[in-house]
Order: sequence, then structure tokens, then C-alpha cells
Amino acid sequence: MKGLKIIVLAKQVPDTRNVGKDAMKADGTVNRAALPAIFNPEDLNALELALRVKDTLPGTTITILTMGPGRAAEIIREGLYRGADSGVLLTDRAFAGSDTLATSYALAQAIKEMGHYDLIVAGRQAIDGDTAQVGPQVAEKLNLPQVTYVEEVISVEKSAIVMRRRLENGVETVKSPLPMLLTVNGSAPECRSRNVKMLMKFKHARTITEKQEATEDYTHLYDHRPFLYIREMTVGDIKTDADQLGLTGSPTKVKKIDNVVLQAKDAKKLNTSDEGINDLMRELIESHVIG
Repeated sequence: MKGLKIIVLAKQVPDTRNVGKDAMKADGTVNRAALPAIFNPEDLNALELALRVKDTLPGTTITILTMGPGRAAEIIREGLYRGADSGVLLTDRAFAGSDTLATSYALAQAIKEMGHYDLIVAGRQAIDGDTAQVGPQVAEKLNLPQVTYVEEVISVEKSAIVMRRRLENGVETVKSPLPMLLTVNGSAPECRSRNVKMLMKFKHARTITEKQEATEDYTHLYDHRPFLYIREMTVGDIKTDADQLGLTGSPTKVKKIDNVVLQAKDAKKLNTSDEGINDLMRELIESHVIG
């Protein structure tokens, strides 16, 4: 069987583990410049799943597609260091402020422009929104079958794929025709570390914008090593309706972001004896938490 052409949807997200007072702009969008940027954790699970398919199916290629500002090219390089083959950065000021609806629309249009594919893999959700909507919305816009909460690809047949997915009360084995889209659960295997050979091979991989802004001249490398080219797509490279992009195409509005910090007073050390448990129950009843 020939290899698959896999697209991995990945996102560079702000590290929401330390949200400060400057994490939100006045217009209700996330101030990404105020937070460190990281590779979305469940998208790394998705990448690992794609890499395992590639390991077992010779000829498989993996392209990472991400939408974001120029600095988002960094997670494409992170993917290349781990075994992906190429990357596409979808970037334009017209995409700024996009919610899941506008994001999935732009990604779907970019995928159409990228051409043939067999499988699209995405993380279940991103930590900056926790909506789990983008993957399913992309599948809907591309009219593809979709399977969510996948932990493992069991087998790939000529025109179908068999997966195991994690449900609330157990697991389920599902078979789907190709092409299709699947989203990967955080309970799936963690992504492998960088490969030293891949790091050396792709350390100079750049988008056209990064090349223009670079202070070092590696022109001779790009002339002889086309794999160092990270494709950059803007709104002019895909067929879109401007009313479905960015803030204009985003009906979701975020009003407030809070950083919840548990104080010491929110914790209580318990005596594990019967007397300690009775004291806790009495306290909960008196404070009307229960009863």
C-alpha cells in the first residue's frame, strides 16, 4: 500500500498557565504578545500519531499547517525536528481576532489550495480556548467524515482507517473511509523528542518573510535545499469571503479573562480518623456546602 499524505493542524498558543493582568486587550481578544508562546500540547499528541502512521507506512508524508503571526513558523520547525516533512504558515493581518468559526474557514480554504490529502490530524482542543471546535468545523467545511477523541491508529487499509477513541466511560474502535479528519486526545502518547539529525537538517528552514528579515545570508542553502522552504500563504493565496475572516467573521466575543489562583485558605488538612471525617461533614453542613 502506498503512503498517505497527512496534514497536521497545529497551533502556537499563549502559555495560559500564567495569565496576568495584561493577557487581554480592550477589544476582547487575547494579548498574545504578553504571554510566552508554546506548541499546543494536544497538537503535539496529534503530530505523534501522524508520525507513528509514517513509521509503519513507507512513503507517508506529513505537512504541518498552522495559522498565526510570523513567529508561528517556530512550531513548524519544531514539527520538522520531530519528523514532519514540510510546513505551511497561513498568515495575514486579515485573520487577526478570528474565533473558531473564522479560523476553521480559513484553514479549510488553505487545505483546498494545498491540494490532495488522505488524512487530516488535529489536537482535540487548544489550551487558549478549550472549545474543541476547530477540528470538527474544518471537517464539516470540507465535507469529510470525522472521528474525535482518538488515541491510536490501529491500522490503515487501502481506502479506510481503523482507530481507537477514548470515550467518557470506555473506549471504542471505529473504522472510517479516507480521506477523513480525526482529532487526538491528550491521553494519546506524548510526542517524541527532537531528532538530532532532523534538527541539523531543518535548523535553517524559514518562510519567505523570515528570509527577508534575517541578518544572516543563507541564500546558497535555499538554492540547493528546497526542503528548507516553509511555504507562506496569505489571504491573497486562498479563495475566501472577506466577511468570514477575522473579527468580522467571528460572532464569538470574549468579555473577560480571569486568572484563578488558589490561596492557602482554600485548603484544609484533614485528620483521617472517624473524628476528623465527622468534623469535616459538620463543617460542610454548617456552611451549607452540603445538606
